Amino acid sequence: MTIVYLALGSNINNPIYQIKSALAELDKIPQTKRIVTSKFYLTQPYGFKNQPNFINIVVSMHTNLSPEILLKFIQNIERMQGRIRDNNLHWGPRNIDIDIILFGNLMINSNCLTIPHYDMINRAFMLIPLVQIAPNITLPNGESIKNILDKLDISTVKILNI
Repeated sequence: MTIVYLALGSNINNPIYQIKSALAELDKIPQTKRIVTSKFYLTQPYGFKNQPNFINIVVSMHTNLSPEILLKFIQNIERMQGRIRDNNLHWGPRNIDIDIILFGNLMINSNCLTIPHYDMINRAFMLIPLVQIAPNITLPNGESIKNILDKLDISTVKILNI
């Protein structure tokens, strides 16, 4: 089994409900089991700023699926929850966003998938919950996530008591 880390985020249509619904659907993916779920974090929007704040979490899972098959399941969950992929709304509001941020030590750069997540090193809202559930985690190149996080502004990321 491979350990995979997923980042989930939502900022419209009851974000906490959206994330909890996505977690329930993730738990139904075959050959995959959720191990740890981070706390819920309130974060400011990334990219397009004129939108509601986000709720973000990270989960770790064991899976026997390939990254591409897992991605298909994840995208189906997003569609079921009303996610619309539109290049004009790239960083806009969303019911749910689920990203594969790490998949074991794999490095993938294809048309449909980039692992590690292409911009995770700039996103405190991904790294803070990741370090919370995996304090000693590193990128496939050996770089410590804690060291990367030390270089980012984390002042706007707040833990929610949920």
